[in-house]
Amino acid sequence: MTNDRSTREAQPRALVIGGSMAGLFAALLLRREGWSVDIYERIGAELAGRGAGIVTHCELFDVLGRAGIDTEAAAVGVAVPGRRVLDRSGRIEGELGLRQVLTSWGHLYGLLRAAFPTDSYHHGKNLVALTEVEDRVTARFSDGSEASGDLLIGADGIFSSVRSQLAAEVRPGYAGYIAWRGLVDERELSAKTRAELCDWFGFSLPPGEQMLGYPVAGVNEEMGVGERRYNFVWYRPADADHGLADLLTDIDGFRHELSIPPIRIRPEVIASMRRDAERLLAPQFAEVVRLTRQPFIQAILDLETPRMALGPRTVILGDAAFVARPHVGMGVTKAAGDAAALADALRDHPGDLSAALEKFESVRLPFGSAVVRRARDLGAYMQAQIATAEERKMAERHRSPEAVMAETAVTTGIAA
Repeated sequence: MTNDRSTREAQPRALVIGGSMAGLFAALLLRREGWSVDIYERIGAELAGRGAGIVTHCELFDVLGRAGIDTEAAAVGVAVPGRRVLDRSGRIEGELGLRQVLTSWGHLYGLLRAAFPTDSYHHGKNLVALTEVEDRVTARFSDGSEASGDLLIGADGIFSSVRSQLAAEVRPGYAGYIAWRGLVDERELSAKTRAELCDWFGFSLPPGEQMLGYPVAGVNEEMGVGERRYNFVWYRPADADHGLADLLTDIDGFRHELSIPPIRIRPEVIASMRRDAERLLAPQFAEVVRLTRQPFIQAILDLETPRMALGPRTVILGDAAFVARPHVGMGVTKAAGDAAALADALRDHPGDLSAALEKFESVRLPFGSAVVRRARDLGAYMQAQIATAEERKMAERHRSPEAVMAETAVTTGIAA
């Protein structure tokens, strides 16, 4: 016991603020590099039930393997052979062979969470202040507790408390459109829709909008046909002053700023969205929307930081640093890549934290900017307002069925 305690005390210690994907990736990889790591998550209970699908990429599988996670495709998600676009009548307008593995937030989180020690994952820890003094960084939480270490990693998402402490001027910006999202059990869909949609990464392209969907694991993480769920994302313009304000005004008349709890969405807003689905989308997608019990709204935001090393002993990564519009499908993969680059830099510069953080930032800052830039290009035609005819012309290049199938949620086209 004494040897175990002394070994732990001799290890460099990292405090990870935020216990979602980015935080777990960073924590798992640093532990494998010999660090003592604790995660501090503001939510007081286990994170679960987030209704979102995730597109995987080769880099994500590489980092999962480094973190000790089973990377067999069947363990991570559902594989599809390619993509197809359905026209307004439901006819297949285009098809592209592109094998990809799709998963759900809950399933991937569960794999990562199970790999991290429970006694080092602390719930109900809401960061209120951090200080750096000489060779230590200290985090203070709203419950009055404190934690100190050699390095603090802000992995606490788009509204990061770490970033607000040290780079308050960096804030997310609304892109001019929203996404309706939801999940429906595959077995509830008609045989025709299952056959034509549920084994594919599918698209429907109303003018100035985009609907996409793909299969993910079922409620009990079942991957078999008939047991899966179908995840959809429907991008729709909504100007900030009127459209967004109405969508985010809840059942009691309270106006939320950039997000709204699904159960607080007004019934008439959901009913209007369902009517639009019947009017605008391929019948197969309209059926998916009609049968989704609790759709939710995601305001599409951009976030780009000029710095990832915010202090001599503080760094941010994942959505705390960069948030790209979902068209690139890179959010979780980007977070995993950030964590891997940080672990590499710390390994390559032992005892020189300044050099390690400088190296990390030099690698990931241009990559994050490139991902955000590419996502803006792909999503521009759905913005509620495009300033000039030239911008509209440029945006149109990315909205043909061929371009949408070839460019959505792939890593090509991203150059740092």
